[in-house]
Amino acid sequence: MKSLVKVFFIFFIFFCACITTEYNVGTRRQDIIFYSTQREVTLGENIAQEIKKKFKISNNPVDIERVNRIGKDIVSVCDRKEINYYFYVVEEDDEGKRQKNAFSVPGGYVYIFKDLLDILNDDELAFVLAHEVGHIVSRHVVKKLQAAFGYNLILLASVGLARDPEFTKGLSFALAQIMAAYSRDDEFNADELAVKYLKLLNKEAKVAIDVLEKLYKENKKEIRPLSYFRTHPYTAERIRHIKEVLFLPLEASDYIN
Repeated sequence: MKSLVKVFFIFFIFFCACITTEYNVGTRRQDIIFYSTQREVTLGENIAQEIKKKFKISNNPVDIERVNRIGKDIVSVCDRKEINYYFYVVEEDDEGKRQKNAFSVPGGYVYIFKDLLDILNDDELAFVLAHEVGHIVSRHVVKKLQAAFGYNLILLASVGLARDPEFTKGLSFALAQIMAAYSRDDEFNADELAVKYLKLLNKEAKVAIDVLEKLYKENKKEIRPLSYFRTHPYTAERIRHIKEVLFLPLEASDYIN
């Protein structure tokens, strides 16, 4: 009971002070945001520490250099510069499983699993990293956490009460939301930003389609659905949308999931 009272007390104290309306450079519209940039960064730091404890992070210098080099290029042209970005290669998830997947965390943290990294060339990797940076630029995860009605838990996860069980509960809730699927609009927006960043780097933006088609083919080889399509759904719709953004001709297959 005391824990519950504490949760709602913190919620009450911070609720009015934390809500702001600001222009979102990624979505190009005014958004209602419960978390300031600093609170988002603190939340990201806490979640990153939790990932470090639960996931097996790679220390392979070749993979790390490659991801950081390409990630740095993406950051140099992205729309959101007030935060730092960090790129990590993951060997196994919190269940000891390998994945072909990538995900991002509020505050500038981007993760790609080695099994996905190994099947991508540098331009394809640039698209995947740019897509994840796009989610951070548009604050998709932050808005997703707000919409999940877990404000009190996320608030606790962003204030650093490391010894409080509610703090751990908040982190677990946030991580679960991050590893769940994005909305259709969020995926489209992150793809649009990724294509934009590839163009700014003078890379062939059509590689975005190549990546999705490659992963779709990989998915057919697997008994279970490829991890990437659990967190990044709507494959055919995404390919069609990218083609529309690039003014490329559409095919019948673009309308079939």
